[in-house]
Amino acid sequence: MSYVALARKWRPKRFAEMIGQEHVRRALGNALASDRVHHAFLFTGTRGVGKTTVARIFAKCLNCETGVSAEPCGECRSCREIDEGRFVDLVEVDAASRTKVDDTRELLDNVQYAPTRGRFKVYLIDEVHMLSTSSFNALLKTLEEPPPHVKFLLATTDPQKLPVTVLSRCLQFNLKRLPAGLIAERMDRILDAEGIAYEPAGVRLVAQAADGSVRDGLSLLDQLIAFGGGRVGEAEARAMLGTVSRDHVLALAERLAGLDARELLRYARELEQWAPDHAQLLDELAALLTRVALRQAVPDLPDDELYPTAIVQKLASALAPEDVQLFYQIAILGRRDLPLAPDPRSGFEMTLLRMAAFRPGGTAGESEERAQRVARAEPALQRASPVPARYAGREAVRDGARSTVAPATTASGAPLAAAPVSSPPAVGGAGSEGSWGTIVAQLELQGAARQLASHCSLIGRQGGLVRLALDPRHQLVKTRAMEEKLAQALSRYYGETVRIEIAIAEQRSETPAEVELRSSRAQVEAAREALEQDGTVRALKERFGATVLPETVRPLK
Repeated sequence: MSYVALARKWRPKRFAEMIGQEHVRRALGNALASDRVHHAFLFTGTRGVGKTTVARIFAKCLNCETGVSAEPCGECRSCREIDEGRFVDLVEVDAASRTKVDDTRELLDNVQYAPTRGRFKVYLIDEVHMLSTSSFNALLKTLEEPPPHVKFLLATTDPQKLPVTVLSRCLQFNLKRLPAGLIAERMDRILDAEGIAYEPAGVRLVAQAADGSVRDGLSLLDQLIAFGGGRVGEAEARAMLGTVSRDHVLALAERLAGLDARELLRYARELEQWAPDHAQLLDELAALLTRVALRQAVPDLPDDELYPTAIVQKLASALAPEDVQLFYQIAILGRRDLPLAPDPRSGFEMTLLRMAAFRPGGTAGESEERAQRVARAEPALQRASPVPARYAGREAVRDGARSTVAPATTASGAPLAAAPVSSPPAVGGAGSEGSWGTIVAQLELQGAARQLASHCSLIGRQGGLVRLALDPRHQLVKTRAMEEKLAQALSRYYGETVRIEIAIAEQRSETPAEVELRSSRAQVEAAREALEQDGTVRALKERFGATVLPETVRPLK
């Protein structure tokens, strides 16, 4: 007896034997059980996901001699003939080879005749999108109002090419691509039934290469069985598919964890002796990093066929979660940009070097060098102008509460040092005095009221009267409502009722807003100077021709 391909031999004969596509099986099963079967169905989806299989099983359900149901017996004459492809009332048409309108008219000439043996005459038109416009026009009327004994089952991989008039006359079901896990389980059952030895990792590789298509996966499995001499192993699968051994991917990941750029580059060049597909290598590395990230987030995650728990756990302990995310992002972006590189090898090497170069903290040697650069830069930073308390790494008093504010840092993570800032006086009792800027910083004010206070300077206080001078450029913020809010805040600050008198006049001293603006500018200049002196920035300029955009440099707040 001649050999039958696995994809044909193990084609499902009942809905229960199918994997995935639960939404289609459920809808068709309910329609059959309730005897509400539409006259035209359209099954769409990519290759090998089960469109024709669903249509044949559905035809079997309609014509089973035991009656219309979602579970055909599979033993009667009609079921056997449908399985064997010789049932006279199941007319299968390949639209790709019968695109002419004359072919369609010839097909429709027989629609009016009753079925020969079955309950229904079923027309299964595969790749229906290949029909010509004239063929669709000839089909429309019959498709809309066929005789009661006729059912149309249409299948296509490209539903966008179908006229809207055809789509509106059919019940449409979109069959999804299947996950690799389901395909691998199906292959495991088939190999067990066939008595073929296999390694789970090898089956998983084939399932991933199937790209959601069960038929493609079984065809690859047939090829692997022949390639491996009747055995399905991981090494054979990688050799057949042209993928790099997982040992090499693990070695790259371990060198990334150690951040030894020299060793990482040396090993990457050693891989050339296997003539690897660099795009696939980056895919494998990204897949491994995904498993590491999942292990870090969910420690009790089930084992993976390709990468055992012990290996993934070792990498999860060696790599920081933020490093894993960074490496993954660089890997997938490098995969995308690989066609733009001078050649795949240089693009792959640059992607690996980018992972090491942009990792926060860098290598051990680089960390020491960075610390020395920061130490050399600190004296210049110490001469920077004083900065407001909210820019310094100390406790800032704001709105009557104490909160810690993070200091500004350079690109390398070094703090931007600033001259000491004097602490404001304690908030509270009557008679508490201080500079107007210190007082404003402690007032319970927000919005326009704080803007009014910030653009004023203190002329003096006489008993319950506080006299202020407002910068003429900001006189629009002087309204009665804002003056009342400012007076109330000052009353709470001094512990007694005070009135305010605001005159529009040129300032005799800097307002709090001007002091803050000057300090902020000094802070920005200090940050820009520190960034220019940073060793990493210098290296990026020298090696890659990078340019610093001064207007984008801001101190951390």
